Amino acid sequence: MHELIMWLVNTIGVFGYPGIFLLMAMESSVIPVPSELVMPPAGYLAQQGKMSIWIAIFWGTAGSLVGAYANYFASHYLGRPLLLKYGKYVGITESKFARVEKYFQDHGEISTFIGRLLPVVRHLISLPAGLAGMNHFKFTFYTLAGAGIWVTILTYIGYFLGANQELIMKYSHQALIGVVIFSIVIIYFYVRAHKKKSLRAVSLDK
Repeated sequence: MHELIMWLVNTIGVFGYPGIFLLMAMESSVIPVPSELVMPPAGYLAQQGKMSIWIAIFWGTAGSLVGAYANYFASHYLGRPLLLKYGKYVGITESKFARVEKYFQDHGEISTFIGRLLPVVRHLISLPAGLAGMNHFKFTFYTLAGAGIWVTILTYIGYFLGANQELIMKYSHQALIGVVIFSIVIIYFYVRAHKKKSLRAVSLDK
């Protein structure tokens, strides 16, 4: 682990901001490059005065958006036609597909935002968004919001902890627990507000 982190520090040091951008674009797509091993070294280099922490955060977040769009377009232009044509053979009917699209029309914002904060989910959330053809402005905004929070947290962990890989992994894990709790709270209030809105709509109809 120590050798891997030092390799990433050296790699980012050599390639600079484009290296951060490329690695985070890979992390945000289906290529398994953990963001926990990319942004802390960037934070460490910022602490050493070799980078600007805010520019590193900017390029890390921008890379996350580009990787997310790679998944979005792949699922929208490749996965969608295939699912509509062959999905019936594996139980994915047009009615089920329509429900997925309807779900993302109604809840795509919260799903994209929360998905960017959670492990594994952040690699996959762009796929259903692309399948449903989620509005580009909304997809971009909520992807940037969620990715920006996570990238900022990881960068500051590296900034304050330096190259101590044990502490980086420890606090990255604690940060992950924190964002999971934060996500649960957000989902709770979202569901609560959505139920109130639905009840008001029903009462108005009556």
